[in-house]
Amino acid sequence: MLDRLVTSIKNIIKIEELRNRILFTLGLLAIYRLGGHTPTPGINGEALSQFLREKGGALMGFFDIFSGGALSKLSIFALGIMPYISASIILQLLTVVIPTLAALAKEGESGRRKIIQYTRYGTVLISIIQSFGIAIGLEGMQNGMFVQSSGWRFRVMTALTLTTGTIFIMWLGEQITERGIGNGISVIIFAGIISGIPKAIVNTIRIFNTGQIGPFLLIVVGVMIFLVVAAVVYMESARRKIPVQYAKRVVGRKVYGGQSTHIPLKLNTAGVIPPIFASSLLAFPATIAGFVGQGNPWFQAVAKQLGPGSFPHIFLYGTLIIFFCYFYTAVVLNPVDMADNMKKYGGFIPGVRPGQRTSDYIYKVMSRITFIGAVYLTGSAILPELLISYAHVPFYFGGTSLLIVIVVAMDTSQQIETHMISRHYECFLKKGRMKGTSF
Repeated sequence: MLDRLVTSIKNIIKIEELRNRILFTLGLLAIYRLGGHTPTPGINGEALSQFLREKGGALMGFFDIFSGGALSKLSIFALGIMPYISASIILQLLTVVIPTLAALAKEGESGRRKIIQYTRYGTVLISIIQSFGIAIGLEGMQNGMFVQSSGWRFRVMTALTLTTGTIFIMWLGEQITERGIGNGISVIIFAGIISGIPKAIVNTIRIFNTGQIGPFLLIVVGVMIFLVVAAVVYMESARRKIPVQYAKRVVGRKVYGGQSTHIPLKLNTAGVIPPIFASSLLAFPATIAGFVGQGNPWFQAVAKQLGPGSFPHIFLYGTLIIFFCYFYTAVVLNPVDMADNMKKYGGFIPGVRPGQRTSDYIYKVMSRITFIGAVYLTGSAILPELLISYAHVPFYFGGTSLLIVIVVAMDTSQQIETHMISRHYECFLKKGRMKGTSF
């Protein structure tokens, strides 16, 4: 296996385009990590970071993972990419409700660009609201000891800084998607999560040396991580193949069709979108309540109830994951369009009549596999949190974080492999053309 890994790395280095894409992605991620350590003007970052680590609780730790530690330091990237994700959720929900947006979504590339533009505007609006809430909350925390100078000047400066940071992260993600490797937004979230791995390893060694956990519990945690990783890899690779047969057609003297193929439906079509969307929706009210509600028992109770580990949080989290699994699958895959396309090109599912019966059959299959995928996603996201909160297992990453890391790593490796395969095919075709022109 080690020889195979070394060979793959050598092949990646040899392909100039792929090498440049990977180096470009790593360079932008380095800029992202640098911004995560750049303090916001007018704030005592060290004192605030220490206070949030001590008093922030599980809620702050949960959201801080997605920003790579930028939230606890309140750096210029403190809001992270969550406002963009929230705007994407709102636009996708409105696409189902508003006919104009639904028509834009069907216009192809031009419509997609327009929706992306609306998402950017929504990102700016949400960032301004969240940053103003954070600024006002900081002025009220500990009698303003974390703020050098209170007032509207501080609020506007903080809102401008944090909003600009989010816009810059959004731009980094778009650049990675276009000119780098992998999905930019997912890769940025991935980088923020894995940046905490060294700290988690050090903390695990520390509590082991102090005797807080024994060797047996440490082995149990390691086995649990291995099983979760294996289950995620297996479920993400699972496909439900629907057989499709194409009828023979005679055009002139040639016979077309008569082939057998299949429609590969992923067991988890939505990927990591549902956990990310659910986390984003839960983050907004909980974060505002945590910052603005200092000194207000009602706001503090809301923040506590929405914090990771509490029953309302776990229940809402699981419910939102299931909802977004079905919602995102319905947005991505349309059984009616699939049935119409098959009928148009002379395809049919054996034993199922073309048209309405085919779309009903595809919808039935999609509903069943989406349910299995939703249960798998919910279990993967909630199980580690239950073990942390109720069994007091020293696991430093929640199920969502672990799920995102594994899925993004798999998708990125698949894209790298796709680039390598396409490169080999291009070389093969070029050789074929050269041979053809020599005759």
